[in-house]
Amino acid sequence: MTDRGRGSAGVAAEAGAVAFACAACGVALTGPLIRLPAVPEAPYHAWSEADEPRPLPATVPSGHYAIETEPYGAPLVVAEVPGQVMPRQGQHWNAEGKPLVSRGPRGNIVVNPDDARGLELEHAAPACCGASPDGGMNQVCACGTLVATLSSDCAMPYELHLSAAHVRPVRP
Repeated sequence: MTDRGRGSAGVAAEAGAVAFACAACGVALTGPLIRLPAVPEAPYHAWSEADEPRPLPATVPSGHYAIETEPYGAPLVVAEVPGQVMPRQGQHWNAEGKPLVSRGPRGNIVVNPDDARGLELEHAAPACCGASPDGGMNQVCACGTLVATLSSDCAMPYELHLSAAHVRPVRP
């Protein structure tokens, strides 16, 4: 049977896809996305050897999403033992040389940043060439509500974390 006239959106809807909308105003923030069983590992990229700094390849393939089960984003707190500050990121240390870990929210919806619509960068924690999740949510909906955290610096995974508390799934 062919899928004539429905395009990829029709196929995605049949596969149980959802879109995500701002919980405050209802505006669509993504098109239809299909859930992955887990957030993939960040693809390897020799960012330190790149001719020009740029975001790493996206962790989540376009057209998909996954749920982050670990804490992500601000606040960053001092840890007893060094470890990854956030999933798919290395270690971070404060000015006193103490290791930091995230105590941010769990349950974020991780999407390919290229699948997002209508979001603006509100603020970003200092990073050399992109947005860092260290300062917390940094993406604002057109209505002015902070809804997501973009990670787009050249040395970090390229991901957009939609806040489960600020977005809602909708059927496309």
